[in-house]
Amino acid sequence: MSREYPPEVYGGAGVHVQHLAASLSSLVDVEVHCFGAERPPDPRLKTFAYRPWDKIEDGAGGLGPLGVMSADLAIASALGRVDIVHSHTWYTNLAGHLTKLLYGVPHILTVHSLEPKRPWKAEQLGRGYLVSSWCERVGVESADAVIAVSHAAARDICDCYPAVDSSRIDVIHNGVDPAEFRPDPSVEVLEHYGIDPCRPIVLCVGRITHQKGIGHLVAAADEIEPRAQIVLRVGEADTPALALEIGRRIADLKARREGVVWIDKTVDRRSLVGLLSAATVACYPSIYEPFGLVNLEAMACETAVVASAVGGVPEVIENGFTGVLVSFEPKSATDPDPADPRKFAHDLAAAVNDLIGNPNLAQKMGQSGRRRVIEEFSWSAVAAKTVSLYSKWAR
Repeated sequence: MSREYPPEVYGGAGVHVQHLAASLSSLVDVEVHCFGAERPPDPRLKTFAYRPWDKIEDGAGGLGPLGVMSADLAIASALGRVDIVHSHTWYTNLAGHLTKLLYGVPHILTVHSLEPKRPWKAEQLGRGYLVSSWCERVGVESADAVIAVSHAAARDICDCYPAVDSSRIDVIHNGVDPAEFRPDPSVEVLEHYGIDPCRPIVLCVGRITHQKGIGHLVAAADEIEPRAQIVLRVGEADTPALALEIGRRIADLKARREGVVWIDKTVDRRSLVGLLSAATVACYPSIYEPFGLVNLEAMACETAVVASAVGGVPEVIENGFTGVLVSFEPKSATDPDPADPRKFAHDLAAAVNDLIGNPNLAQKMGQSGRRRVIEEFSWSAVAAKTVSLYSKWAR
């Protein structure tokens, strides 16, 4: 169960479900129940799509919390024939819980992020944030088994939901397909966006959301080596206000600095791989990150990564070997913003500059990163661990 499924994918959870479902389909019979338009036929698995009740008008496209709950009701009503349900994100956690109650089937739940750790979601959902938090709480506390995508995420689950016994939590890391994400020497995408392949490239890819810390990289850019290009493939803002704020800050940066490229639309996979492969450094300044799939994608393309040392990121990046971890201190346990934003931006810039100034080291880190991806983060390994967990609960 997932809100996102191709071609309607906007975040890491959607990428996770896409690849996990495909890998699982060779091991078990899989159905995907998702939101949105009917999906094209897939010979490997069955896909069922659901839309929110059209009488509900509580968000764009009906995807406010009440619209989400109406889609969850429709999903639960269709699942009397399955052996196990596996929900992803608060969007379908309630559907998983209701299916468990209605049909007595085990509910497995993967936590990709936690609503209590994302207080800025209140800006996007208003009081609906209380509803999304309730859906998540009900699902997590009642699930038969909870999958955390990192050990840090497992600790966060216990902190946010102490009613969950740690014995019910299994850590299964995210994965990436190294055949899909691999070094691509072509420069077509660079030419398309006016990026100079002969100059260093600092790349950031992500949604415009408080969590991803895009503003901190923009702040750091003033201290980054002037000959480096800053390429921001960032868009899909959580709120119009945040889109305006980040857009203004990027425009100001472009006025101060040459070589800033903002790509505010989603690019296809081939273009994304081309950007990642061409980058000297991929920089991800997240303030909250249970895992950080984007780090794996960059590593798979043999690109060195500079990222904030938050959440599960240190479980992905080997500091000094596949990339550089930038220390991060939040304001408090309930406020994840950096305690000292200027220092954080300065430290980001310093780490990026070290790799720009030592391209041989950056190249070695990139090569080590790809080896690590192949050895430890394949989707086949993720699927095997997931099926092993299923086997404990299958009726």
